[in-house]
Amino acid sequence: MLKRAGTVVLIGFALLFFCGAAMAEPILIRFSHVVSANDPKGVGALRFKELAEARLADLVRVEVYPGSELFTDELVLQGLLRGDVQLAAPSLSKFGSLTKRLLVFDLPFLFDDVEAVHAFQNGEVGQDLLTAMLDKGVLGLAYWDNGMRVVSGAKPLRTPADAEGMTIRIEGSDVLEAQYRAIGALPMKLPFGEVYDALRSGLVQGQENTWSNIASQRFYTLGQSFTETSHSYLGYMVVTSAAFWNDLPEAVRTELEKILVEVTQEVTQVAKERATSSRQAVIDGGAEVIELGTDERQRWVDAWKLVRDAFATEIGVHVVAAAEAAGAN
Repeated sequence: MLKRAGTVVLIGFALLFFCGAAMAEPILIRFSHVVSANDPKGVGALRFKELAEARLADLVRVEVYPGSELFTDELVLQGLLRGDVQLAAPSLSKFGSLTKRLLVFDLPFLFDDVEAVHAFQNGEVGQDLLTAMLDKGVLGLAYWDNGMRVVSGAKPLRTPADAEGMTIRIEGSDVLEAQYRAIGALPMKLPFGEVYDALRSGLVQGQENTWSNIASQRFYTLGQSFTETSHSYLGYMVVTSAAFWNDLPEAVRTELEKILVEVTQEVTQVAKERATSSRQAVIDGGAEVIELGTDERQRWVDAWKLVRDAFATEIGVHVVAAAEAAGAN
């Protein structure tokens, strides 16, 4: 009789456990970013939500906040560590306060193209950079593409000297700041969401960005002339709080990691297609696009060579060497 009663009690506890698990709230993952839902990063965030909720139904719920609805890139890392958001994908330029090593992606004319960037990112040093901020509590999960940067101005910028005296909007990167000071321009760090109004009001006379961002934000409607320098890479790192990620149930974390691999491949393809279609949209919109000849491009390379050399030690000579070995200039 006692044995039967004990069995009943155990079954009761089991039922309570499974009922409690079934009634538990799904894990909420807030994903904050600053671009539109149609940009490569925006597409990736929505695809991540779709796959996570489909494969981890009732276990995970994902909320995506595009267009700086929740945080700018400048503030999102603080929100991440406070637990206000669980995923973010800031531009690689935004991590300078946590590690100087990621500034390698901003170095002018280090990478020939996006394929060279991928070779570096997929190598040992590039993969190590995903954990470069662990001591600050931030874990990198994946690299997402946007494209190579071009520079624009209220007047044509065919040579570096043409930018002298112009105020140019940049991301919050010491490398980018030094880059424009080296050619006599006045760099101004502004959040991405403020660039359109800054150009329209004349607060800045130029900016640098990818074709995708230029087209989606319609910068080409503001009288800008675009010089196709392709001088550096603008990409993102999908990051999370290490504490949050490590606290996830192992099965959930493993599935999310698989999903991120799939989504990263899709973002790569979207970014490649958008780079072409967005460039054409800028041309169709009537903006001037300057394609540099070999000698003209070399003037920009020469103007920024000292910047590249100056930051090599701060970033890490071995990091820069690995980037060069991956197929750089």
